[in-house]
Amino acid sequence: MKLQSAENEPGLNLFTRYGANYVDVGRQRFHQALMVAPNLLETGWTTHDATTLDAADLTVLAEKIRALGADVALLGTGEKQHFPSPALQAALRAQGVTLEIMSTPAACRTYNLLAAEGRKALVALVEPGV
Repeated sequence: MKLQSAENEPGLNLFTRYGANYVDVGRQRFHQALMVAPNLLETGWTTHDATTLDAADLTVLAEKIRALGADVALLGTGEKQHFPSPALQAALRAQGVTLEIMSTPAACRTYNLLAAEGRKALVALVEPGV
């Protein structure tokens, strides 16, 4: 599916399309785990899927959120919303990190809106596409 608002903000990393097992950021296509912020594009932050994320994965994510000073952090978990275990979520909250967890399509759309508004948003996709 093509995302409409993504082409209106030159210079920002924005999602332009998503589909079966992929997302496009600008004109680049990605099939693996991905972290995106307005000025960040990193692949391979985890090798797990949404149901097997572990403490090490979320520590990497928390460190990136703090390093970027992100005020909103989204976690895209694939076609459906999958929550990390309550223990992992509690460990993140203890570090002062809150994740908004949603499906990948919802995370892409939400991130684009936040980034276009000038917010310091970061989205981490565990499973790109739908």
